[in-house]
Amino acid sequence: MRQSTTRSASPGPTGPGRARRWVWGLGIATVSAVSAFGVSSWQANAAPNPPPAPGIPPAAVSNPEPVPTGATGVGSDPLTASEMDKARAIALTPNLAGAAKDVTGKAGPEFLSAEITDDDAGRRADVYFYDYAANKLHKQVVDLKAGKLTGSYAAGGLQPPANDREVSTALNLLLADAQGAKLRDGYAKATGRAFAGPQDITVTAHTYEPRPADSDAKKCSKHRCVRLIVEAGEGTFIDLNDVIINLSGRAVVRLG
Repeated sequence: MRQSTTRSASPGPTGPGRARRWVWGLGIATVSAVSAFGVSSWQANAAPNPPPAPGIPPAAVSNPEPVPTGATGVGSDPLTASEMDKARAIALTPNLAGAAKDVTGKAGPEFLSAEITDDDAGRRADVYFYDYAANKLHKQVVDLKAGKLTGSYAAGGLQPPANDREVSTALNLLLADAQGAKLRDGYAKATGRAFAGPQDITVTAHTYEPRPADSDAKKCSKHRCVRLIVEAGEGTFIDLNDVIINLSGRAVVRLG
């Protein structure tokens, strides 16, 4: 499956150029998320090298490994791989690891994202986890230089972007449900081929918050729910707007 997540509120895990800000106060959280994906490319145009003279072997050009990334970023630089691992390890306290559940139901919270905070206090990271046992979002503030946790917050009713594993789990729940027929039929109509499996589609997701009229999905006001966006290829999308996957309840509902 060619899979990615939207970051309106998706994963990893973490894409280049990504930015998100969460505002927490007095134990009650409000949230806004901005996400941008930057894709860079390069192209080399050079005349072909002339063939070597007879009896002279062609010149060999070495291809050294890329310069390793520094262990620690500077200022507001994004987290390095080492800093990401360190931040996650510090943020995952024994209590959180033991009490929370991830999207698969296993012990430990679902890791969503981590990023450098927008302040002048040095290398501080905000690490976000979702606890499926309590249906709460956890924000852990880590001082990377001091190597310690400096703040811990939790709130329900927040729907940050789904990560890749959450999207994959949602798709599997849909395909195992009777509503999966809508995806299969839509794919066949759009492409003229039978749906062979997740590898045939590109899947993204939006987190879902119910409207007052959405009585069939009212649990999504407290549970973590997503709506899948499925592309069958070449810009052709399968309409699944009325199908909601409740990740907390591991259920699929159809609106209307």
